[in-house]
This record gives sequence, C-alpha cells and structure tokens, in this order.
Amino acid sequence: MRNPFATGAFAATLLALALTACGPSEPRIEAEGAIVTLPAVPGRPGAGYFTLETNQEQTRLTAVTSPRAGRIELHEPGMRQVPSFAFSSAEPLELKAGGRHAMIYGLEPSLQAGQRIPLTLTFEGAPPITVEAELRRPGDVHAGH
Repeated sequence: MRNPFATGAFAATLLALALTACGPSEPRIEAEGAIVTLPAVPGRPGAGYFTLETNQEQTRLTAVTSPRAGRIELHEPGMRQVPSFAFSSAEPLELKAGGRHAMIYGLEPSLQAGQRIPLTLTFEGAPPITVEAELRRPGDVHAGH
C-alpha cells in the first residue's frame, strides 16, 4: 500500500500553506492626531497635521482630499510642494507645525474651531483611509496635547 503522505502533491500543499502563512500581511495604515488649523486670515490656506504608521516595509502618502476644501497640497518645510511622502514600519510619517504638512486651500468659510472635517488619505500600495480632523484656531496646534 502506498503512503499518501509521501506523494509530491502532499509536499506541494504543505509548501503552499507554509508560504501563505509566512507571506506579507495585508497593508495596514493608521492615522493619529489629525487636526486642521483654520487660516488666520479668511480666504488664506489652513494646514493639516497627523501621524501615520504602517506595517509595510515602505509606502507613500500620495494625496489628501476633503469635501470641505478646494484642494490640498503636500508640503515640505519651507512651503515646498512635493508629490508624496515616504514612510515605513520603521519610520512613521509625522506632519507637524514647522515641518511636513498638508496645505489646505479653499476651506469652507462656515467652518469653526471645535468642528471636525473628513480627510481622505491616499497611498501607494495600500487602500485609502478617511479620518476626522479636529478644527483648531491658528496657534492652537498643540492645544490639548
């Protein structure tokens, strides 16, 4: 009688299961501390800040959008617009005052501090996520932290 465990098909099945178990996990990105500062002068841009963490070796934030704003650009310090920001499991992405940030143009004039607005974050190699950002007055970036 032939041993069924000695067949090539059984060995191939075990190998496939082992590779699946050790394969890459689903992309996961988490956003924390999302805030938007309202413009100091009506009609001027506001700014968005948040921290992103991922379980991926590397990914990129490629866009930020909101139905409550005209357009949003990614900026390096010094107000230089860039197409994306890279980050990884070893190096989270922090958008903060005086550093990398999202420049938010055309915010609805009716928005007020204390309200929240949705920000949809788009990535390379991972599905988009939407976060609720707290609106703050200019200068209140660190309030409550």
